[in-house]
Amino acid sequence: MAEIFDDWPEKYDQWFETPMGRLIKGYESKLVLRMLTPDPGEVILDAGCGTGIFTADILKTGARVVGLDLALAMLRRALTKCTGRTFQFVIGDMQRLPFGDASFHKAVSITAIEFIQDARIAVKELFRVTKPGGFIVVATLNSLGPWAQRRKEAAKKGHPLFRHTIFRSPDEIKGLSPVEGIVKTAIHFEKHDDPDIASKIENSGSARGLNTGAFLAARWVKPG
Repeated sequence: MAEIFDDWPEKYDQWFETPMGRLIKGYESKLVLRMLTPDPGEVILDAGCGTGIFTADILKTGARVVGLDLALAMLRRALTKCTGRTFQFVIGDMQRLPFGDASFHKAVSITAIEFIQDARIAVKELFRVTKPGGFIVVATLNSLGPWAQRRKEAAKKGHPLFRHTIFRSPDEIKGLSPVEGIVKTAIHFEKHDDPDIASKIENSGSARGLNTGAFLAARWVKPG
């Protein structure tokens, strides 16, 4: 699976440098940070950290981050973003995390679990390496709504990334753990919407608590 990402680091980052990409990334990062609530000095696992585009925001809070990914090309790019901060990277598989039990204060995985067939294994691993009372946050692509439908259509046409993607609903993500969790979504606007209008749509969708946002984040607390 790692090889499918070898050609994507630059393309992935370039998308988030477009006006719409920056807007989307801002809302997604805001939701992740709100769910994760990283604190200075905490040691946090970012599983499937990719190019570190969200890792950098976690590091800005003063937390220490260990970034794990299957793709060395992604990790190399992450390292350039996180140089000078308390960041370490490890090549590894979310389904077999190379860490001891209760190694981290919190664990997060952002847009990685959609490439794992049996996501329960990955979530169980995230719980295992998190300390009791710590948060486990998983963010992924929501199967509800038009963004997912377009991505599925692209997959049918052979899109090199989306044809490997598994889209899940908020309820499906919550069901990956026997522990009760909460789910929030973001990105309630469309890719073609004017950025000013998109912001109004996003604020409205967030205020209404819609579960159809293109980006969803689930949070569980590891029992003590």
